[in-house]
Amino acid sequence: MAEWTDQLPQAARDYIAGRRLDEVECIVSDIAGVARGKAMPASKFGRQASFYLPNSIFLQTITGDWADNPTGAFTEPDMVLVPDYSTATAAPWTADVTLQVIHDAMDQQGRPVQSSPRNVLRRVLDLYAAEGWRPIIAPEMEFFFVARNTDPNMPIIPPMGRTGRRAAAKQAYSLSAVDEYGKVIDDIYDFAEAQGFEIDGILQEGGAGQVEINLAHGDPIRLADEIFYFKRLIREAALRHDCFATFMAKPIEGEPGSAMHIHHSVIDIATGQNIFSSPRGEETPEFLHFIAGMQAHLPAAVALLAPYVNSYRRYVPDFAAPINLEWGRDNRTTGLRVPISDPAGRRVENRLAGMDCNPYLGIAASLACGYLGLKEAKLPRPECLGDAYMSEDELPYNLGDALDLLEEDSALRDVLGADFCGVYDSVKRNEYKEFLQVISPWEREHLLLNV
Repeated sequence: MAEWTDQLPQAARDYIAGRRLDEVECIVSDIAGVARGKAMPASKFGRQASFYLPNSIFLQTITGDWADNPTGAFTEPDMVLVPDYSTATAAPWTADVTLQVIHDAMDQQGRPVQSSPRNVLRRVLDLYAAEGWRPIIAPEMEFFFVARNTDPNMPIIPPMGRTGRRAAAKQAYSLSAVDEYGKVIDDIYDFAEAQGFEIDGILQEGGAGQVEINLAHGDPIRLADEIFYFKRLIREAALRHDCFATFMAKPIEGEPGSAMHIHHSVIDIATGQNIFSSPRGEETPEFLHFIAGMQAHLPAAVALLAPYVNSYRRYVPDFAAPINLEWGRDNRTTGLRVPISDPAGRRVENRLAGMDCNPYLGIAASLACGYLGLKEAKLPRPECLGDAYMSEDELPYNLGDALDLLEEDSALRDVLGADFCGVYDSVKRNEYKEFLQVISPWEREHLLLNV
């Protein structure tokens, strides 16, 4: 076992130091961002170089149904899963000593499986690298702690805090509000430390029980891996304290939604300099091109940034969601915000993505828009200096329209991969069709006896 454990990150080695490693979880992200794979005894993992799963896992919907294969065949051939030992991390909530390892999905000829979300992100990064660029991102994760909800017919409500009262809304940045569920936060910190993750900050957001966790900037794949892991980590911490953690875009009626804001900058590989800033510290044409690409292609990318019918409940005007393509310096009403920074840290923040998106796909889609802007070399609209909430509707406000826009944007599809886009469209249209067959309480209340 020593041969493969020598390749592990220091945090994973520290976690198993002096103890017998019992189990290894071999995982990949499906289209929804759900961890799929298999667990096995550590002794068996150490004897195998690769593992197998059917490629149909990328056709599975969030409900567990199977979407149509756009190629027309459904023979379910095996993929080869190759462990990425740099992703090995503890599963500190388990009863025994367990590691999780993210695997790359390859076909039997050794080529990346196009429909694997991690491979989609790597494809986009390879396009940047071919131009001599290296993107840097920093994600912000918003989510809710909620009371246990065991009956889907019942509304979701805030959790009970340590005071015996339910968490209150409109307490943004309140430290006392965070203290209400301090024990859960403590476990999140402990789990993150055991897994070797760096949390840049935790704060109370505007919703009842809504929290934001910021991660330090870095490599897009590494940070997508961390968000993928964090979602599980946070859910496990909440379950220890008799509540749920949810990453739904809009879990509670009347409360704000949960976003995954993504900060982007791009480094010139040869010089190590941020291409958004000139040697004199001024904004460069590339900075404006990146913004223009986002304005041009984000409408089609929304299908990946807002992947469920519930995602569009977050896109409500004047309700703490910047549902526009305006850009502005230090303006939180714009969908594309340029935060205050020094020239080296100049960046663009995409505020449109929901926390319900698959982190690999949300980051890939956002970077793809910026990449197309750099290649197309167009200029954005003038900066918005006022309240961008009043701008015109430019984004799709339901999943069906979003998928239509993605289908029409051939440039974005080329960057993300046509095979992947076909699979994604099939999965999401299947989910949308399933949703449309569900009759909601609103319909029963207002239509049953009135129409």
